[in-house]
Amino acid sequence: MGLSYNLKLPTGDVVLFYSSFAPLYIYQALTSTALKKGGLSTGDVAALYKYKNTQFDVKVDTDSNISTTLTFTEILPSTKTIASFKVPDYNSGKLEVQYFHDHATVTATVGLNQTPGVDVTATIGTPTIAFGAEAGYDTTSGNFTKYTAGISMTKLDSCASIILGDKGDSIKASYVHYMDQQKKSAAVAEISRRFSTNENTFTVGGAYAVDHLTLIKVKLNSHGRLGALLQHEVVLKSLLTISSEFDTKALEKSPRFGLALALKP
Repeated sequence: MGLSYNLKLPTGDVVLFYSSFAPLYIYQALTSTALKKGGLSTGDVAALYKYKNTQFDVKVDTDSNISTTLTFTEILPSTKTIASFKVPDYNSGKLEVQYFHDHATVTATVGLNQTPGVDVTATIGTPTIAFGAEAGYDTTSGNFTKYTAGISMTKLDSCASIILGDKGDSIKASYVHYMDQQKKSAAVAEISRRFSTNENTFTVGGAYAVDHLTLIKVKLNSHGRLGALLQHEVVLKSLLTISSEFDTKALEKSPRFGLALALKP
């Protein structure tokens, strides 16, 4: 668990459903989310269909955008191929190829448009220490759009990491200490610095498992942003999530709230 968990409404990301599917089974899932920010309300409906080594995801939101993702596993040994696009934004199409090894992972993504960008990420290491890097390249301008590098060290009850990002303009160090073997309760601390503005941000947070069905997360940073999230397993593997975030230094502003329900048969 890190401090980067999104206190806004989860948007039906398919990672919610990446569990150990049996390869010969047909799997289906349906999720729905809603969010109200200020006077505007937004929402979406997402569906997932899986058969053997093929997975199809589609999501429709209140702005009439249709997002589609098609995933193929084991076309080549130890690989996964993902094609995605959004209608009516036809330039948003991407093709991603992932390669997995016991001690290394490499991912390459290419935009499916007239001016494709290329993103490459790589990770190498062991269960206790790992190094990672990513880079983005614009084929039109011939310039790098991003590059990031990091290192993490993991023990049974803790995890620490240092990340150099934003083209070397920021550095972030974080530490997580788990309170139980299931890693459902934890304390987190993070400090980050942006060199171009000489700005430092310190964040503390934690997660607490009320019981085996209910989880609470809280975080507070040095700028006064306080966020909280409550997640409850309504029925087996079906989650109800309520989240909120507000500025403790500007209490006259309305807080943000989110509500999500993920149903899994």
